[in-house]
Amino acid sequence: MTDETMLSHRDFALLRAVASGRTQLTISCEPDMFIDGLAACDQNAVHRLVHLGLIRAANLAAVGERVTAILTTLGASALNASLPHLNSA
Repeated sequence: MTDETMLSHRDFALLRAVASGRTQLTISCEPDMFIDGLAACDQNAVHRLVHLGLIRAANLAAVGERVTAILTTLGASALNASLPHLNSA
């Protein structure tokens, strides 16, 4: 399910925000994302990206704390594969 064709434009927007260093995740089994300090509009998409292994917390912290979100290798690959497709739209 990590094939780029199965990810939505919103998923790719979230991946781009993570890649730009603008995001934080809460430490939780269902982490919430904050972009520029504001809650992301689609937390279900965030949960899916975390569970697919595309994004993760940069470091460990106490449950409920916010930490920087980073792309995993798989997430970076998915984002890089999508760039020509998104730029041609």
